[in-house]
Amino acid sequence: MSAAPDRGAIAWRAEPLAALDATAVYALLRLRAAVFVLEQACAYLDPDGLDLVPGALQLLGCARDGALLACARLLPPGVAFPEPSIGRVVVAREARGRGIAHALMREALALCERHWPGQPIVIGAQQYLTGFYAGHGFVVEAEPYLEDGIPHVHMRRG
Repeated sequence: MSAAPDRGAIAWRAEPLAALDATAVYALLRLRAAVFVLEQACAYLDPDGLDLVPGALQLLGCARDGALLACARLLPPGVAFPEPSIGRVVVAREARGRGIAHALMREALALCERHWPGQPIVIGAQQYLTGFYAGHGFVVEAEPYLEDGIPHVHMRRG
């Protein structure tokens, strides 16, 4: 596989799932399955219905050649939590170590602020990533819990 481009070479877009073409939906679901199901050895049904709720957005980060490198799902208030939330945060294995995850979070946070200004944002983070999310202003607000066999914590920003 070719090396991932630097952060500046990534094209970001955010769309409702229904606005994506079949190729983009396939790439999104493939990336999420590659990381969350295969890499993390966690058998669960990723298409949980929340991708289709009104106001949900898929944030996609693509290389110049169109390859999907990173994605996240933004949910409006009242869906996963009373507040807006960011989830399904994922970076392709071959694109890691280049700051793309941080760029993804900056994009996601900016989108949340545009769509739901002034509201706190909640995430259900994998516990081992609390330091990463803390670097983006999130603080742990609850005791760890298991989700699909993986320790998670609720974190809040704002």
